[in-house]
Amino acid sequence: MSEAAAWHPAPQPVADAALPSRVRVYEVGPRDGLQAEPEILPPEVKTEFARRLAATGLGAVEVTSFVPARWIPQLADAEEVVAGLGPTAGVRQIALVPNLRGFDRALASGIREVAVVASATESFAAANLNTTIEGSLAISEQVIAAAGDADIPVRAYLSMSFGDPWEGPVAHDRVAALAARLHEAGASTVALGDTIGTGTPAHVDRVVELTAAAGVPRERLALHLHDTYGQALGNVQAGLRAGVLEYDSSAGGLGRCPFAKGATGNLATEDLVWLLHGLGIETGIDLEALVRVTQWMSRTLGRPLPSRVATALTAAGVA
Repeated sequence: MSEAAAWHPAPQPVADAALPSRVRVYEVGPRDGLQAEPEILPPEVKTEFARRLAATGLGAVEVTSFVPARWIPQLADAEEVVAGLGPTAGVRQIALVPNLRGFDRALASGIREVAVVASATESFAAANLNTTIEGSLAISEQVIAAAGDADIPVRAYLSMSFGDPWEGPVAHDRVAALAARLHEAGASTVALGDTIGTGTPAHVDRVVELTAAAGVPRERLALHLHDTYGQALGNVQAGLRAGVLEYDSSAGGLGRCPFAKGATGNLATEDLVWLLHGLGIETGIDLEALVRVTQWMSRTLGRPLPSRVATALTAAGVA
């Protein structure tokens, strides 16, 4: 008698009619994931990372940031990374830019979509952009205006939307008002950032509802979630029920914010995809292919990465 074949681990979809049938996963691994690495990877490795991610079915990959090398030396090779990557059919390539100078560099490199960062708190604005809340908004608005002239979409991050390591709780109505200003300036998407991972599901629901009431369409919102306190997947479910259709994540759970003490890794893309597929929500992503990318990056870095799904599927020999 032959032994029964081992079960092939995979999400077992159970659809919920109250949830969207499809969402967008916005991959930040090559930028947000690598920016805090203690050692600088060669541009060829970063290019290969982005290329492999693009081949998994992800629709959007944030490939680098055009910041001054003294700010984030890990991303000083942005032009080389973009040039080495070349076009990725059907996949948006986005670069973070801190100001008009960064935008000009991105445009010259061939990038055709950018992201900007504004802050919901004065402390983070000072630590991250050497400015104020108002200053971060003004810089973002300048880039959005210039990008509009060049027909370039701009995604706007609003960092510290759910808590700040220096100031503590952040007023919900302030977040809503700042997000509305970025939307009114012309941002294609406003990503509310739980930069230190202190948000909880009811908190997420409240902020999303206030932001929508302030005039930002729910389909123009995204959530950028960190898993510092283990709340990220619960917060995704709250976002889904609130009508948010785009979620940021990083392959393997790689990365943290180098400017925010206590901000550990991003939500792992594999963990997010397992949840979404289990809810019967389409992403277009091949989960096993994604795990193979994380395995490759884990070998490259010489250490395991924190994604629970990638770890489990690797141990099961699935990917």
